[in-house]
Amino acid sequence: MNRNIFNYLKIGFLSFSLIGMIACKHDDEDDFNFNGLKDSYSIERFKVLSIPTNVSGTFTWSINDSIISQSSELEFISPKADSFPLTLKIINKGNEKVYHSKIIVTKETGTYSKYIAKVFDFRPAVGQFMNEIPEYEPGNTAMDMLQKAKESLVGSNSTMISLGGYGGYVVFGFDHTIPNLDGRDFKVLGNAFFGNGANDQRSGSCEPGIVMVAYDRNKNGKPDDNEWYEIAGSEYFKNTTVKNYSITYYKPDENKAQVPGSEFWQTDVEYIKWQDNLGNQGFKTKNTFHAQSYYPLWLSEASYGFSGTRLANNFYDQSGTGSYWVGKSYDFGYADNAPNNDEASNIDISWAVDRNGRYVKLPGIDFVKVYTGVNQEAGWLGEVSTEVAGAYDLHFK
Repeated sequence: MNRNIFNYLKIGFLSFSLIGMIACKHDDEDDFNFNGLKDSYSIERFKVLSIPTNVSGTFTWSINDSIISQSSELEFISPKADSFPLTLKIINKGNEKVYHSKIIVTKETGTYSKYIAKVFDFRPAVGQFMNEIPEYEPGNTAMDMLQKAKESLVGSNSTMISLGGYGGYVVFGFDHTIPNLDGRDFKVLGNAFFGNGANDQRSGSCEPGIVMVAYDRNKNGKPDDNEWYEIAGSEYFKNTTVKNYSITYYKPDENKAQVPGSEFWQTDVEYIKWQDNLGNQGFKTKNTFHAQSYYPLWLSEASYGFSGTRLANNFYDQSGTGSYWVGKSYDFGYADNAPNNDEASNIDISWAVDRNGRYVKLPGIDFVKVYTGVNQEAGWLGEVSTEVAGAYDLHFK
């Protein structure tokens, strides 16, 4: 081989190898192109501290040897003012680096409330308590009714609102992030109770509502572009639960001739027409106990509807004669599903799932949506309708 050609190839090979070594070294450096942790981080309690790394690898965040996260970005929240020693271990391609810091959690400068602080939306479905809880007055608009929902739910002296039949909902929030800690995190108040005459000890008047939660990731205090997650209660994964259910209610002609039923309480068995996306349709009955309109009078639309998860009917006629209907309490994860002093009225944020039914890890939640989860009429008791009478943070001291 010509010596010049040999030298050229040799130099070229060495240059290529050197470039490759530099590139590999550069790649390795990029993998750990992390400036490390600050000496300390400070955050108020009930607020989320985010510490991103923006590097690849496996991560272990720990406090006092207890692992608190394995994500590339730490989202830390504490209800307690204290100092927490923080350790981060990153492993990439067999290389390990350890960083140390501390998180100083201070008491908030203002005053927080453990109760509902804001009501963002109120859109109930049809029902026998509509226009009564809260009360509609002639000329009231949707904004007026939203204000009445706020007056009912905000603060420690909350009163009750009715969400009507399937799909009716309310959206509310807190003045701080409720942390996702071990155990159950917040309680939704309702008016459920267990009946003394019920054969099942955990049955009575239980009208389960689906609970949705959201974390204020963009920190603007509004439930706008934050993803909603459903609390996967005891019925979520059962084949009796219907996902992506939709229903439409049609505004009734209050002046039409009523069609009485065979029972004394059935004033009009063809009162409000409804149909769903499963091919079912029927009427909501007007009963003798409530004579006002069951359609929200502040709505001008000829029809309106809702979509979501539908739970199986939970009311049954225990008497067999229509005189004693009872609603069975589901095990966990729903609003107005058990008495307020019962553990089943408490919600664990770790039960939250995404739209594909996969569990998600949230640092906490700022917003809650509750909607009636059952489409059923329970004889003379009327439609199954979730009621909400407040909510509060179980971690707040």
